[in-house]
Amino acid sequence: MDSNAASATLHTQNSQNDLNSLNNVTMKFRYPLPLVPAALEQLREAKIYTKLDLRSAYNLIRIKEGDEWKTAFLTTRGHYEYRVMPYGLANAPAVFQSLINEIFRDIMNKYVVAYIDDILIYSKSEEEHQSHVRTVFTRLLENQLNVKAEKCEFHVQRTSFLRYNVSYQGVEMDNSKITAVTEWPRPTTVKELQRFLGFANSTAASSATIASQQHH
Repeated sequence: MDSNAASATLHTQNSQNDLNSLNNVTMKFRYPLPLVPAALEQLREAKIYTKLDLRSAYNLIRIKEGDEWKTAFLTTRGHYEYRVMPYGLANAPAVFQSLINEIFRDIMNKYVVAYIDDILIYSKSEEEHQSHVRTVFTRLLENQLNVKAEKCEFHVQRTSFLRYNVSYQGVEMDNSKITAVTEWPRPTTVKELQRFLGFANSTAASSATIASQQHH
């Protein structure tokens, strides 16, 4: 394949290539990702959950015909171009989120919440949950989306979603987020301090929002 874009990529054989040069000249798709507290607010009164993780999700979206050359890369085995959306593209998360939102448009935030390729189905009863899970899987199959069975949880009363522990009793911050704050390396520069404060404030704000929602 001939492409003028290959010289802008990393000339190594990796599962993920350096797409920085392409990302720098890409017009950004300003599609909003779900806010975690808002997503978790939908889980009130739910008693049973099924968590799904989609397999190779981005790779299921076809690159627009004629634009494949923009993703060209070289390896020791030759010159290649992606035909499907690779991981690492600047617009990949937003594009995939828009697809998921369209697939579940009429049931999103009713008994499904989804953050890119992480999906949580929630219900008030076992009977209701079976119907909800069946609907979600039907739509995934219709759109040729597959799940990673080893990372899924089915019909559980407690689960971890978006690094929060979720159950009928409420939503709690996952210990890994608390540990990330308490064990953060001591900042030695202004930039490192800003990064820490940004992460800590974001974590605290999310926790406070969820606590307020539960209180009301």
